[in-house]
Amino acid sequence: MQVGSINWLAVLVAGISSFVVGGIWYSPGLFGKAWMKDNNFTEEDVKRGNKGKVFGWTFIFSLLMAVNLGMFLTDPPATCPADCVTKTDIGWGTIAGFLAGIWTFSAIAIHSLFEQKPWRLILINGFYSVVALTLMGAIIGVWR
Repeated sequence: MQVGSINWLAVLVAGISSFVVGGIWYSPGLFGKAWMKDNNFTEEDVKRGNKGKVFGWTFIFSLLMAVNLGMFLTDPPATCPADCVTKTDIGWGTIAGFLAGIWTFSAIAIHSLFEQKPWRLILINGFYSVVALTLMGAIIGVWR
């Protein structure tokens, strides 16, 4: 991995995109009401939450995911034979992001099954990861 070949601005934008996707994904117009119902949350419960803590840590974790994905998507070193690794582009970035989303979907599903969460909630949370990481990979891939 060549840390110097990471486009840090692309990583930042990818992290922000995940944060924005989450805002849309969990909005009342999309999956927010179902997510609240399956978690047995009321609107008052959500309003009582510490917004600074929730959004602050969410932003930090979104950036960590983007940095991690950016590190996986670094181009190979110049000494690497031409056929050893494909150079990163939008296609590979999108595929890598999607595959990372499958990893996180699986982890979310495992934890949620042990917590006896309903399948609808597992799918809402899991597919958020797939969508967010796929977009993050595309952003990092296209912005080489």
